[in-house]
This record gives sequence, C-alpha cells and structure tokens, in this order.
Amino acid sequence: MLEITRRTLMQGTGAVVVAAALSGKAIAAPKRGGHLKIGLAGGTSGDSLDPTVTPVDSGFLTMATSRSTLVGMDAKGTVTPNLAESWESSKDLTQWVINIRKGATFHSGKSVTADDVVASLNLHRGDKTASPAKVLLEPITKISADGPNRVVITLNSPNVEFPSLLRTDFLVILPAKDGEVDRTTKDGTGPYVLESFEPGQHMHFKRNSNYWDLDNYGFLDSAEVVVIADPAARMNALRSGRVDVVNSVDLKTVDLLKRVPGIKVEDIPSGLYYGLPMLTDVAPFNDNNVRLALKYAINRQEIVDKVLLGHGTVGNDHPIFKNVKFASSSIPQREYDPDKARHYLKKAGFDTIEIPLNVAEIGFPGATAAGQLYAASAKAAGINLNVTREPDDGYFERIWMKRPFCAAYWHQAITADARFSEAFLPTAPWNETHFNNQRFNELVVTARKTVDEGARAGMYHEMQKIIHEEGGLVNPAFVNYVWAMKDNVHRPDDVTTLGDLDSFHCIARWWLS
Repeated sequence: MLEITRRTLMQGTGAVVVAAALSGKAIAAPKRGGHLKIGLAGGTSGDSLDPTVTPVDSGFLTMATSRSTLVGMDAKGTVTPNLAESWESSKDLTQWVINIRKGATFHSGKSVTADDVVASLNLHRGDKTASPAKVLLEPITKISADGPNRVVITLNSPNVEFPSLLRTDFLVILPAKDGEVDRTTKDGTGPYVLESFEPGQHMHFKRNSNYWDLDNYGFLDSAEVVVIADPAARMNALRSGRVDVVNSVDLKTVDLLKRVPGIKVEDIPSGLYYGLPMLTDVAPFNDNNVRLALKYAINRQEIVDKVLLGHGTVGNDHPIFKNVKFASSSIPQREYDPDKARHYLKKAGFDTIEIPLNVAEIGFPGATAAGQLYAASAKAAGINLNVTREPDDGYFERIWMKRPFCAAYWHQAITADARFSEAFLPTAPWNETHFNNQRFNELVVTARKTVDEGARAGMYHEMQKIIHEEGGLVNPAFVNYVWAMKDNVHRPDDVTTLGDLDSFHCIARWWLS
C-alpha cells in the first residue's frame, strides 16, 4: 500500500493473475487513434448506470471506461493511486486519510472534490441502499471532508486492508450537488466520456482529453460496445469485421477461430468462477447433509472437460482461487463420489429427492449443459435434478437469489476479505446462499484487525474450510477468460483478472495499430 510505514502493509493485498503476451515478446509502444468495436456477452434490458445495481459485464465495462475509483490495482495485486493520489492510516488502523488528486475533473469540467467522494461513498451506505458494496463499507462510522482535497474515513474497528476495498468496481466517484449524487448520470472522471447508453444493447465512448493520466490510458479516439448475448452471433460479428473484440468466446469454436487469418485468441487463467448457489435457509438446503450430498454428486472434471473444453480448473466449493493472497492449499479436493452423496442424503432422511435447478446462459455460459451433466451424475446418488433453462433477459432480477438453486458467476475477488464480506456475511446484499455461520462471521471481523500476516492467513484458511464444509456453494470450476480480437488490437504486456477483458479496462488501456 502507498504511503503507509508499516512494513507488513507494503505487501500487495490481492494477488492477480499476470498474463504475458502470447508471443512472449515485449509489445510495441501504444499508438493513439482509431475506433474500437467490442461485442460483449453480458448485458440485459435491465442494465443501469446506477453503480449500486450493476451485476453484469456491460455495467462493469461502462464503469471501468467512463468512471474512476479512488484506487487501482496493478497486475501484481498492489494497490495503486487513481483519484486518490495517496493515503495514510492512524497507528491503530481505524482512521484513514485519503488525499484527492489535485486537478482531476469530471467530464462536465467540474473539479473532483472531497465532497464528491463523501457523497459517492455514502451512496453505498445506510439502511436504504441495496448496493453490493454496502457490506464492505459497514465498518465505516464517519466519512468527512477535511478541505477540498482531503477525506477522513473513520472505522469502527481496525482494517489492515481497507484501501484495497476502495478498488471495488461499484465505488466509482460521481459529481455531488448539495450532498447528493445522481447515480444514473453519464458524467464521470474516466479516460472516456460515455456519449450514449442503450441498456442491454449499445454504448458509445469518446476519449476524455482532460484525463489526468493519458500517458497510460485513453489511446483510442473512440469506442463502442454492442451487447451480443448469443455466442455464435458474437463469433460471426468478429469474423465478419462488425466488431474488433469479443469476450466469452464460444469454446466449441476456439480452434476454428484460431485458424482465421487476422484473428488472435487469448486464454487467461483466472479466479472467475461458475457457481450453483443454494439458499441455505430454504428446505431441503437448510440441512447441511443435503448440501454435502449435492457437492459429492457433481463431477467437476467432467464439467471442465465437456463444458469448458479444458479452459479452466476444477472448483472446490469455496470462492478463493489459488492465486489470491491467503488462498488455502490444505483443503482436500472434493471429488465426485455418488456413494458419499447417497450416504449424506440418507443422513438427511431421504432415499431419493427431487430438486429443481434453474439456470440460464447469462448465469454463466454453458450453464444449461453443466446442469444436464450435473443431473446425470447426481442420478447415481438418488438425486433427481430437474433442470429448467430460464430466459437470459431479467434472469438476475427474477431468478438469482430468489429461486433456491440456480446458476451464477463471480469475477475474481479483490481480496479474500472482500469476497467473504460481499457474498457470505448475513448482512451482504449479494449473499446468494443466505449463508450465516457465527464462527465465520467472527473470523471475518478478527482478520481485518490482525496485522500479523501468518495469523491472518490461518483465519482465512479456516474461513475457506467452513464454506467448503458447510456453505451453500457448489463450485464446479474456475474459468479461464477466453477472448478474441483482430491482429491490429493490442494490449499491455500484463493484464489483470479481476474481471474479463483486462478487468474491463480494454477500452481504457488497449490500442489499435
């Protein structure tokens, strides 16, 4: 962390996969100019510019392109300056001072001030907000401006990794007026101005000539994003030249796509995971024996081989990928074992059981096929999974966290604490399994104030074990990001995997030749 004297705080707070150039050679210096067209997989008619309700790729890409967070994170997982040029903490780690970058402006020309920061962070606090970032900011007792470029944040308990939480995608800074922000404004501070926004369809950006760091961002003159949910249509758009970049490449056609002249495919290991979350407070999932039966009834390797076609690694029913700091290597890999599944099912009082599973391709690509494979493997344990494919449009509003067993994906966690706080604490708006474990809840709080990294690591290892053994997440796989682009599209040597397409900074950081 920047500007903090404790040696233990100088470490990167969230490991991020570093992906080298395909050729292994250094990439030529960026060039300015040109118009980039992206065919994006994730987007629905319910998309919004409101940072408190953005669950899909189109929203993340829009925020990363036209808005800014206080801090960034480099490819090594180290927290870096952004709208905050520096920060420091009190000795007891309960008060943090954020120094706002002087000269930073919104696209409208308004200077970024401490008042904007206070109002933007407060958007995610309080009883009335449904923001997924609310739980990350709950330890804050006070946010106040101390002059035009200085913000003081007071916590109710120490948090050694607090600055890293400010990298969370949702915590973008918006212009304030009378202490309030317009959460759907197109105004922002990012390297590109959002010129038009059609939910679930189209976005158009132009370079922000006043951006504070044009040496490293904003090489394109302009860019547009077209949401193309169908994988085949997305691939055809790239081949035909309608778009220059596509994400979520149809894995069945990867080898064919690699043979197309003028197109390159990149395959980036990541902590993105596909999940099948169960509501642990809804019968029959409120019995951990049923949850364990379902965990032993899935053949993860089969899903990696047949759905991901090898572009990923097996999951282990907890959300922390092996490259994330404090990932545990001591938890045994759970294997497909129908006999064990049947054992736990009988402990729950069932010889056989009927369970509905609602999926959609926007839940994760290949979710329907994964559900069918799961149903086939579970049948050997007496579990009859009734898989229903739901329409993509509105899936996250209608099905996710409402139906007791469904499909969903999560991008890589910034830190273990961030993922546990946003998805596994009982107060988290995105607690998709309704998980509530007293020991786990206590460990989350204790780890935040533990400076000793060895002790903190032990706590995070225990938390992963608790989720693995008692949680409601069936985690089939961690998934590689597979995107494709024309030969004239270039990126930096290193990309981060906090999200797809270079943590959605493809427009901000990539260029054309």
